[in-house]
Amino acid sequence: MNPSILLIYTGGTIGMKQDPVGFDLRPFDFSQILDEVPELKKFGCSIDTISFNPIIDSSDVDAHFWVRLSETIAENYGKYDGFVVLHGTDTMSFSASMLSFMLENLEKPVIFTGSQLPIGMLRTDGKENLTSAIEIAAARRADGRPMVPEVCIYFENMLYRGNRTTKYNAENFRAFRSANYPVLAEAGIHIKYHTNYIRYPEKWGQPLAVKNKIDTSALIVKIIPGLKPEIFEAMMNIEGIRAIVLETFGSGNAPTVKWFTDCVKKTVDRGVIVLNISQCHTGKVDMDAYATGKSLKNTGVVSGADSTTEAAVAKLFFLMGQYSDNKDIITMLQKNIRGEITE
Repeated sequence: MNPSILLIYTGGTIGMKQDPVGFDLRPFDFSQILDEVPELKKFGCSIDTISFNPIIDSSDVDAHFWVRLSETIAENYGKYDGFVVLHGTDTMSFSASMLSFMLENLEKPVIFTGSQLPIGMLRTDGKENLTSAIEIAAARRADGRPMVPEVCIYFENMLYRGNRTTKYNAENFRAFRSANYPVLAEAGIHIKYHTNYIRYPEKWGQPLAVKNKIDTSALIVKIIPGLKPEIFEAMMNIEGIRAIVLETFGSGNAPTVKWFTDCVKKTVDRGVIVLNISQCHTGKVDMDAYATGKSLKNTGVVSGADSTTEAAVAKLFFLMGQYSDNKDIITMLQKNIRGEITE
């Protein structure tokens, strides 16, 4: 039986087409996708489409969007062998990370893709991204199981684990990077899968569980040289915040001056989770490496290991929605739940 793929268009540049009269960009009807991209007919798989109405600019992505997307996949999970999500590039890494946590016991591919140029333009990267994403979503191992049963991002010949990615370039076709984890597949003349890096279920046949309760009461605070105490304290004391992602230097280092460590400790003591993420794209947080990191560890700050900022934020949103006790959240933050950190 030929594989069946559900194509979910949420918005983004890939779904735009230039109007022949006014030359402005407008979304096209994705029910006509086979007319726009006739190459898809050669795959021999069944492709159905769903378009969000209204479509969402990726800058407007929020918790409601993630819930809607997860529910769309859940409602159609039994009908299709794989899913391709078309999404704007600006927040794609956040959404792919979020969906990786929300979709528990996932055994089918959920491949995010998009483009830097609209699919209707002559030099578009959209057609290649779309066709390869569908081919990957339909791919099967020799035993008939899905080749990549993960939430991934496919872009410019590379398949990445979704919760390991960051948008790296706003002008180049290779928009994404996965600095701390190898690519899952590379597309050339053939698609080469690196199966030793792909996460497969320990036990197949588990029902999909959608955990769509999310709490977005978190904030990113980026440490900079010369940071003024009153500004830092104002950010750390914002009312209603349950967690803070603290973007630090190098391997998790921050100022050791007393006002700084005192502020961080007061923040932790009043029940706010502080998660330490490095500003560096490559490498990991090691708060035992230097005295500047140890001072943070001593205040109760939690290490984010080699997580991306996008995955750290999504993981906090997810865990805060699942647990009311900070101890449970902190325990889970240090565990590798969906391949988002290296153990």
